[in-house]
Amino acid sequence: MHVVFIDIDTQLDFLYPAGALYVPGAERLVPALANLTRYAAARRIPLVSTVDAHTENDSEFRTWPRHCVAGTIGQHKAEPTLLSGCATVPNREGGAALAGAPQIIVEKQTVDAFQTHTFAGIVQALEPERLVVYGVVTEICVRYAVRGLLRFGRPVTVVRDAIRELTGSACRDAIDEMRAGGAQFVSAAEITA
Repeated sequence: MHVVFIDIDTQLDFLYPAGALYVPGAERLVPALANLTRYAAARRIPLVSTVDAHTENDSEFRTWPRHCVAGTIGQHKAEPTLLSGCATVPNREGGAALAGAPQIIVEKQTVDAFQTHTFAGIVQALEPERLVVYGVVTEICVRYAVRGLLRFGRPVTVVRDAIRELTGSACRDAIDEMRAGGAQFVSAAEITA
């Protein structure tokens, strides 16, 4: 079965306590994120990663504190989530050289990756039979990604020990919504076994 891994916003500003929009406890995900990344590389599983890439005065900063400004340290992906030879795709119309890239990094400026010019087309071009999703934040960007991916009509699996939330109640609602939509939840060990 042709699997595609979807890594949502595993960036320094979210994963570590010094980050501008730190998700409490997210640093504990790093070993699972690293294992999933290595597993994808070893088995040549396509890895599509989203990253926030905001401008200095991005409109999202009216809702959220300033974070992941393009070119800042906090905007970088955590090293264990990166593969060499990755291709970065800016959020604008037009093609990018993606052939042979083990990891495609999709830049976005909103919480919903499907609001970019590129994400849906990239995922469709990979022709997945199954999608495996993980990252941060469960009740926001992960939720939007899963919601959109379920529309492809393919099985979507969320790695429960490789996601992290900001608030428990919103996370429960998001998980309930994802399950109701058809997403399955498994552990990282079940994926990499």
